[in-house]
Amino acid sequence: MAGRTVVVVGGTSGIGLELARDIVASGDTAIITGRHRERTTRVASSLGDSARGIALDISEPETITASLSAIDGPVHGLVLSAIERDANSARDYSVPRATRLTVLKLVGYTETVHALLDRLEPTVDTGIVLFGGGAKDLPYPGSTTVSTINAGVDGMARTLALELAPIRVNSLHPGIIGNSPFWAAKPEGVLDAYTSRTPGGELATMADIVDATQFLLRNRGMSGTSLVVNRGWHLT
Repeated sequence: MAGRTVVVVGGTSGIGLELARDIVASGDTAIITGRHRERTTRVASSLGDSARGIALDISEPETITASLSAIDGPVHGLVLSAIERDANSARDYSVPRATRLTVLKLVGYTETVHALLDRLEPTVDTGIVLFGGGAKDLPYPGSTTVSTINAGVDGMARTLALELAPIRVNSLHPGIIGNSPFWAAKPEGVLDAYTSRTPGGELATMADIVDATQFLLRNRGMSGTSLVVNRGWHLT
């Protein structure tokens, strides 16, 4: 399945950027999106001739269709990896923050699929991957909104898998990714408590998530599934 085009929403940094690098290295074309046009174009240029950059803000769903009009298709894969982190609880609840995150993931993700549907190849070889997160199963203080939304991503994946078939739709839920920019920047010792909880004594890496995403994009037998990647952290 060489010569594929994969759109990576949130592809200018972190896991999304590593995935875009892998897509290009595999001989495919990566179209990455980010909020800021100049930065997105610059990052895409750094990936080589097989990458393009498009400015897109999925927290403003009314603008998504116009922003994605530059993609002329066909599209063989779509990865929605754009995330925001938020600490929110029922005792100290911020409606604006909760609303923004809910719109970004649940509305923004769905509207992106809707906007690209006329260019997504209607075949079992086409895969859509929706990023959630480990907080859906392992909540922590302040994860009220994040846990709820990431659980909602599972529901979205299942209904879209049924509605869009033969296109395949799956959700991916990374755990703590030790070498991601967010976690790698933590002070020394912060990750030790998490690392000690994994059966193998190591946290999942960005390469683990990239590999899992590529699996869900390409494996024809995977649709409507929820995949957790955390090196067994949930077992302890």
